[in-house]
Amino acid sequence: MPLKLPDQLPAIELLKKENIFVMDDSRAHMQDIRPLKIVILNLMPLKITTETDLIRLLSNTPLQLEVSFMKLRSHTPKNTPIEHMMMFYRDFQQMRKERYDGMIITGAPVETLDFEDVTYWDEMTEIFSWARTHVTSTLYICWAAQAGLYYHYGVPKYQLPKKMFGVFPQHTLQSKLPIFRGFDDVFQMPHSRHTEIHREDIEKQHELSLIAESPESGVSIVMAREGREFFITGHLEYAPNTLDKEYRRDCGIRDDVDLPKNYYKDNNPSNEPLVTWRAHANLFYNNWINYYVYQATPFDINTIR
Repeated sequence: MPLKLPDQLPAIELLKKENIFVMDDSRAHMQDIRPLKIVILNLMPLKITTETDLIRLLSNTPLQLEVSFMKLRSHTPKNTPIEHMMMFYRDFQQMRKERYDGMIITGAPVETLDFEDVTYWDEMTEIFSWARTHVTSTLYICWAAQAGLYYHYGVPKYQLPKKMFGVFPQHTLQSKLPIFRGFDDVFQMPHSRHTEIHREDIEKQHELSLIAESPESGVSIVMAREGREFFITGHLEYAPNTLDKEYRRDCGIRDDVDLPKNYYKDNNPSNEPLVTWRAHANLFYNNWINYYVYQATPFDINTIR
C-alpha cells in the first residue's frame, strides 16, 4: 500500500520521480482501509528535505500510512516558507487530543545548548510526556534522542572535541529483536553531531536497553518500554548527498568539522558519496512499522494508553 499524504505536499512529486508510490488524500479516501496514523514532529531547519527523507523510508511498508506533520507554537522556523508551514503543519496544541499509532521526532540544530536553554524546551517536554499516553511507538532521532533520554531517564549528553561526522559501522547487540529482523551483524549509519551519550549512563538505567553501538561513533540505538520508544543517535533517514551538503556548507567556516569519514569514494570529496546505509535504513523503518506499530497498536486508536 502507498502512503496517504496531504494534497500538494512537495515530497509527493519528488518521490514520484524516484518511482516511489505515494498517494494524496483525494485518492486515499477511495480505499476502505483504516490507515496507521503517523505524526512527524519536524524540528530540522530544511523542513521539505526532512519530510522527503522520512517519507521515502516510510513508503516501503505494505501498510497504508496516514502521515501528519506537527510543529511547535513556541518556535518559528526561518528556513521554510510560512505558506508551507500553514498548509501542511499543525501546532501541538491543535493535535494534543488526538492519538497516533506511531510518531517520529527529528533532530534539531540546538545540540550544543543545555536542554533547559533551548527556547522551546518546555513545549518539547510536554510533547514527550504526551507521546507516552497518545502514541503506540515513538522514534527519537539525533538531538531528540538525547533530549528524550535526558527528560525521561536523566541520561546526560557530553560535548565532543570534534563533530562526529561520517558513516560508521554499527553492531547489533540484540540481534533477535524484531527491529533487527533481516539485519546483518554490522550495518552502516550516518552521524552528524557535536555531542554524545555514554554507554555507562545507559547501563545505569534498568529501563533502557542498548541494542546497537559502534566502536567509533558510540551509542547508536537505545530501546525502552519494549519498543514503545527508540532513541537513535544517527541518521538512517539521510539522503545520499546530505553529509556532502553539510560538509561544503561548513568547510572553511568551522574548525571542528573534518571530512566525513567512510563517505566519499576513496575518501576524496571530488568523488560521489558511496551509499552504504540505504538497505538497512529501509529495513529498520519497515520493521518498526510492522512489529512495533502495526502489531502493537490497538484496533481502536482511541484506546492507546
